[in-house]
Amino acid sequence: MYAIIATGGKQYKVSEGDIITIEKLGVEAGEKVTFDQVLAVGGDKIAVGTPTVAGATVEASVLREGRAKKIIVYKYKRKTGYHKKNGHRQPYTQLKIEKINA
Repeated sequence: MYAIIATGGKQYKVSEGDIITIEKLGVEAGEKVTFDQVLAVGGDKIAVGTPTVAGATVEASVLREGRAKKIIVYKYKRKTGYHKKNGHRQPYTQLKIEKINA
């Protein structure tokens, strides 16, 4: 059984036991999180919501929060001596999907 959930402006296809990395939720490690924006549930029969599936939830536990690997943002304009270098590390939350209730 799988489900498609929406969180942080993105959509994720998850199954029980999956470990996913999503946008930061601000929840401590070890706590439980419930997602009620379930867009679709699949398995033997597929249930697609309009826009969400009524009564469907996905339960997950937080493994850890962290920051992703640094990316370099470099801006450069030739012949003018303009260049700017910035780094960015995106915060994330790592989850383990415990149960899909459909």
